Amino acid sequence: MKREPDADRRLIERFCDNAWLTDGLARNSLESYRRDLTQFAAWLASPDAQPVPGIAQASSADIHRYLAWQVSSRKAKPRSTARLVSALRRFYRFLAQESLRVDDPTGDVDSPRIPRSLPKSLSEAQVEALLDAPDVETSLGLRDKAMLETLYASGLRVSELVSLRTQQLSIDMGVVRVVGKGAKERLAPLGEEALDWVRRYQEQARGEILGERKSDALFVTGRGGPMTRQAFWGIVGRYARAAGIGIAISPHTLRHAFATHLVNHGADLRVVQLLLGHADISTTQIYTHVARERLKELLAKHHPRG
Repeated sequence: MKREPDADRRLIERFCDNAWLTDGLARNSLESYRRDLTQFAAWLASPDAQPVPGIAQASSADIHRYLAWQVSSRKAKPRSTARLVSALRRFYRFLAQESLRVDDPTGDVDSPRIPRSLPKSLSEAQVEALLDAPDVETSLGLRDKAMLETLYASGLRVSELVSLRTQQLSIDMGVVRVVGKGAKERLAPLGEEALDWVRRYQEQARGEILGERKSDALFVTGRGGPMTRQAFWGIVGRYARAAGIGIAISPHTLRHAFATHLVNHGADLRVVQLLLGHADISTTQIYTHVARERLKELLAKHHPRG
């Protein structure tokens, strides 16, 4: 049975283009879909699979065998398997919509149950220590301070933070206009403390960092370009060590701290959902569990019968 690998590749690219055009999926999501589908197409051509002409012709049995092979041979974790099932389900629904298939072979494929894990967060004292770590007497330290304050004050995703442009910030209104997942826009308010540090950064440090270079990025590097996710990840880790925080943290940890501390102080869950840019309230409900765990810890520590 003759296979046409190029046909599989073109079909996967066509699917990814459609997902980007119709749903505005982020680049990382598209790369995950592309990688999962490409690996499935390669497996279909391997001795482990029953031969099929191509990925478009795979059956439900092929998909079940592939998932079983992923778990048994590749030791795939439930979260990875769930992502894979999501990619396959979306791909074959696309083929049906495009009249390239008359059935959906993923119709009887179940996603694995993923145990709920509480997000890693920081105490308010740890956040204060982290925010105080940069040396604000230097231009780069002032930039880092402004970025950390902005992240904690707004709960932005790191990709949203580093992609901010100067025109997205309104000092007068005290907000940033954020382009989030699915190209959806929202206004994220900043507190007075964060606004003050961003103002100081713009007035005292940004021009010095740029020199003669021009950029519309709000947070810039010594090379004149925008801050990258990877570089800021390293910056957060460095300041966490300097602040004596004994756990490995990432920019996303500050987003979790933002939400957790809001809920701990009585913020309405719907408000937190809007601030985080969550499409579904169920995503935000994890923070009620975080707050509940914190209350249990306080009870155990301070109650005489805890």
